[in-house]
Amino acid sequence: MERQAEMQRIKALLRQMGETPVPTPEMAGFFAGKTVLITGGGGSIGGALCRRLAKCGIKKLVLFDMYENNAYLLEKELALIAPELPTAVEIGSVCDCKRIDETFCRHQPEIVCHAAAHKHVPLMESSPGEAIRNNIFGAKTVLDAAEKCSHFLLISTDKAVAPCSIMGCSKRLAELVVLGSRGNNRRTAVRFGNVLDSAGSILPLFRQQIALGGPVTITGKEMRRYFMSLPQAAGLVLSALIKSAGGDLFMLEMGEQLSIDLLARALIEGQGLVPDQDIAIRYLPPRPGEKLLEQLSEPDEDFQPIGEGLWRCGGLIGELDLEGMLSELQKIADMPAEKAAAALRQFTKEQSAAALGKKGE
Repeated sequence: MERQAEMQRIKALLRQMGETPVPTPEMAGFFAGKTVLITGGGGSIGGALCRRLAKCGIKKLVLFDMYENNAYLLEKELALIAPELPTAVEIGSVCDCKRIDETFCRHQPEIVCHAAAHKHVPLMESSPGEAIRNNIFGAKTVLDAAEKCSHFLLISTDKAVAPCSIMGCSKRLAELVVLGSRGNNRRTAVRFGNVLDSAGSILPLFRQQIALGGPVTITGKEMRRYFMSLPQAAGLVLSALIKSAGGDLFMLEMGEQLSIDLLARALIEGQGLVPDQDIAIRYLPPRPGEKLLEQLSEPDEDFQPIGEGLWRCGGLIGELDLEGMLSELQKIADMPAEKAAAALRQFTKEQSAAALGKKGE
């Protein structure tokens, strides 16, 4: 019975993917007349934020992305759904300080949503230096450029909690960089789990495998993940930004973790096919860096519900030794991959424990 109920929840979630909610009056009022910059704007969550903001009466939308095709296609889509909205596309890397400064100088954004990151867990396991440079130093570069903005928001992940993957470690340290620094703007980070149908996620892979006649491959029969749709995630992320007091960490209400196995079966049934008969399902061992279960918060993080599917934690109190932290990370990034991976995991554990230990002092 529980399995049937979970399958129904999954099917209901899949039906939500195509929805395009109208912004709330609070959201439209907050963003109206403002210039907003989205790094990774051509990506899945970045694109969802752009689509939502396009309906909020903003002054200008700036998409910053290093992948020109995604940014180009989104620019054309926005021209159709919001033809009156001035939109600028800037191509470049968040690791390029000169390019970031040039972009901020040209457009003078008031609000920045930093969604750009390397996100693919298994790929980052063999490229820890790139994860450090892009996910941590890239976040610091954009954060520094956003000093004159009113709000800076970092898109984080549930994989930053008790991280065992390189990607998770890099995002946890990016959280600490944002929340442990001080500035004249409101700095916040938002954690959430998997987003259905995002680029590089399992849904497009499962669809491709089904179209080819199978098998559908699942890494770990017992693997479960938090899921929500892109429109849901974008709306809650923007709500968190509105409610931020600065120096705070939000997590989105994700409900219960769902079975990857049942998700695959729901997709197969959605095509009018029968799992294990028309389409075979093959179970593989988890890939490097993957957990069977994720979590959204550490036991010592004091998250409180604030409504609208949001939980808020006051974040860090006091400042971290960011200069020393970044200096050590640069050394780790320059190490051979295997040595860098081990050093990054240990360094993340130490820094995270130190940050949590400062709370309440």
